[in-house]
Amino acid sequence: MAAAATSCGPRAGAPGCVVAAAGKDSVTSFQRRGPRASGPDGGCRRLASIAGTRPSVRNGQLLVSTGLPALDQLLGGGLAVGTLLLIEEDKYNIYSPLLFKYFLAEGIINGHTLLVASAKEDPAEILQELPAPLLNDNCKKEVDEDVCSHKTPESNIKMKIAWRYQLLPKMEVGPISSSIFGHYYDASKRIPQELIEASKWHGFFLPEKISSTLSVESCSLTHGYRSLLHFIQNIICEEGFDGSNPQKKEKNVLRIGIQNLGSPLWGDDICCTENCNNSQSLTKFLYVLRGLLRTSLSACIITVPTHLIQNKAVIARVTNLSDTVVGLESFIGSERETNPLYQEYHGLIHVRQIPRLNNLIGDVSDVKDLAFKLRRKLFTIEVDFVRYL
Repeated sequence: MAAAATSCGPRAGAPGCVVAAAGKDSVTSFQRRGPRASGPDGGCRRLASIAGTRPSVRNGQLLVSTGLPALDQLLGGGLAVGTLLLIEEDKYNIYSPLLFKYFLAEGIINGHTLLVASAKEDPAEILQELPAPLLNDNCKKEVDEDVCSHKTPESNIKMKIAWRYQLLPKMEVGPISSSIFGHYYDASKRIPQELIEASKWHGFFLPEKISSTLSVESCSLTHGYRSLLHFIQNIICEEGFDGSNPQKKEKNVLRIGIQNLGSPLWGDDICCTENCNNSQSLTKFLYVLRGLLRTSLSACIITVPTHLIQNKAVIARVTNLSDTVVGLESFIGSERETNPLYQEYHGLIHVRQIPRLNNLIGDVSDVKDLAFKLRRKLFTIEVDFVRYL
């Protein structure tokens, strides 16, 4: 029976306040038969189906895809609407921008509204560099060709891996069903220009927002953070993502992407010294940002150079203020880069934190040791069998 998403009004601790309800012909122990409340006076109002979303089978939370189906699988089905995903940048910032662009590309394919913020690159240029989607007709063929071209002979793999570890859960590399939730992208190609022109997006480029006559205000937030929060709040309110515009019939999701947050480009000095003057600026920004996300149909991804932050207490607070935390550890410049045991991988991926939504414990993946590799076309996540040798 198909499921429909239902919004039950604002409530603390429940991002987006979206739960899944069964079809009208089914009856469960959590539902009684009777007329549904509808309209603005009803206790619950039916939320129209939104493209590119689905309710979680675990906790009923409305989910969007990160643009990487293997990462969706690790996060319990996708990224929950109303939550914040923190990507810890790899040392040379090579692979974290890919996850950032996959998230934005998935929004364009599903017709979601984008808000792209950066202090380094113009958002318009970021959109031009998004990967091209693999169409359903040739997706399986493209994935198979890319996997085969980088595949190690099965006999060699069996010699490296103990037989009992071959039964470990396998990560999803290519399409295994006809589900339209989550797409695959070709990293070697760029998204068609007509898709970008047909999409709706908002850009925040910090150098264009800085005024030459800045007034000093008694606020612990930097000018960049204050400007960005006002920009996000205006977009959420003006376009009705917070439900303040009842005339807006077609529901949509706002995908927010913020690049290199916490770097000196944003006017923050947490990466420059251990005892910085603005140590609370980033944490206060994240606190306010989460409040905006919780009361709107939006999902956010940010990348932070945590390896440059010298104060470990700041890293702990940033982690606690994020809902989901994923870290990337590149092999470039490390001993593992020349280690033959790791020649099949480009780095490790760490799922450090998963949100607890509508339940007491968070969803934890069965697979702990994960590695990623960037093939000619695909960015894939696989089980790191080297850890078990």
